[in-house]
Amino acid sequence: MKERRQFIQQLSKFTAAATFLPFFQTANGQALVRSLESNANEQLGDSSNDEDFWNLIHQAYTVSPNIINLNNGGVSPQPLVVQEAVEHYNRLSNEAPSLYMWRRLDEGKEPLRRKLANLAGCSNEEIAINRNSSEALETVIFGLQLKAGDEVVLTKQDYPNMINAWKQRALRDGIVLKWLDFQFPIEDKQVIVEGFTKAFTPRTRIVHITHMINWMGQILPVREIADEARKRGIEVLVDGAHTFAHLDFKIPDLNCDYFGTSLHKWLCAPFGSGLLYVKKEKIGKLFPLFAASEPGSDNIRKFENFGTRSIAIEQAIGHAVNFHEMIGIKRKQERLHFLKTYWTEKALELPGVSIGTSLMPEYSCGISLLQIKDKNPSDVASFLFTKYKIHSVAINWENIHGVRITPNVYTRLKDLDRLVEALTVFTS
Repeated sequence: MKERRQFIQQLSKFTAAATFLPFFQTANGQALVRSLESNANEQLGDSSNDEDFWNLIHQAYTVSPNIINLNNGGVSPQPLVVQEAVEHYNRLSNEAPSLYMWRRLDEGKEPLRRKLANLAGCSNEEIAINRNSSEALETVIFGLQLKAGDEVVLTKQDYPNMINAWKQRALRDGIVLKWLDFQFPIEDKQVIVEGFTKAFTPRTRIVHITHMINWMGQILPVREIADEARKRGIEVLVDGAHTFAHLDFKIPDLNCDYFGTSLHKWLCAPFGSGLLYVKKEKIGKLFPLFAASEPGSDNIRKFENFGTRSIAIEQAIGHAVNFHEMIGIKRKQERLHFLKTYWTEKALELPGVSIGTSLMPEYSCGISLLQIKDKNPSDVASFLFTKYKIHSVAINWENIHGVRITPNVYTRLKDLDRLVEALTVFTS
């Protein structure tokens, strides 16, 4: 009942806030709202295989009808309401930029901060709005007051930008990087937790944890690792690029000190939008990446001093939050897991096909890694696009090799049937 009431409230807020957006004046937009209203009486996970409902979600996007995009793990398209909002705010800004952009639209920044904080489950005084995961995480990596000999624990499966940032910090300041190298997929939390804890020493100052490995979708037990780090006085930095608005959790659930994510991934916000979380008591000791007048301030806004920015993009984030909440995170996570299971179960019946990702919901969700015996991932990805116009991405990173397949909420079952058809031809 509580979830149902929350969903109805979110739907009401969304439709009220979107009245100026043309999509909701169309038949598709009105049909989507009616469907959501009728689904409000269902348990949020019950519609994961309701194709009528998800076809309406599909109609809320402007994705190509001729190319099947299964690389949403890189960046996700925005629903039409978000695109319209960016265009609306951008046109308004151009009427008199310093007035409308800097004075009028910027008044929406604090309400947006509160909206994001509500989504993240934390205080609005712990949320900074920026441009992507890399910017958020590098703010922490370069802002921490570390000295020569201090140790950082991280993995070879982390995102390259973060790996390079830590390497640069080591080169510049003499900190020590302690590398873990996992053989994913792993379906035993304790194996992962022990891998991290065995690397901790009295000189370890921070642990870098990728919540979901972008290459193949493995979910790491962040909370359990963080709890072990806490016992030893070690700070916790979480790369949440692929879990925010993908999995049903709140940032404080992870027991971390710092968290960064890209909102243009699973939240489907405008391209070039991100979020940084810093635990309130940690803000004062973290230097901003871009200089602030008071770098030692405990005001989260010191991390937002990067000059002129696109306020149209920033303000449209709010519409992406509304759209996301309109669907509901539980319903969304269930759907993404359903889509993964749908195509992988069929693909596993084909000769030579394996999946380099756990199919258990505790260890993966929407992202999975297709592997075909004795086949180069680049050749597989090339075949899928050349012959079937299915866009995916070949992965060759450390010990992870395959083709990453990543559907999203707008993906139709017939698109995944087309993928299986293509794989049937390729493996025959």
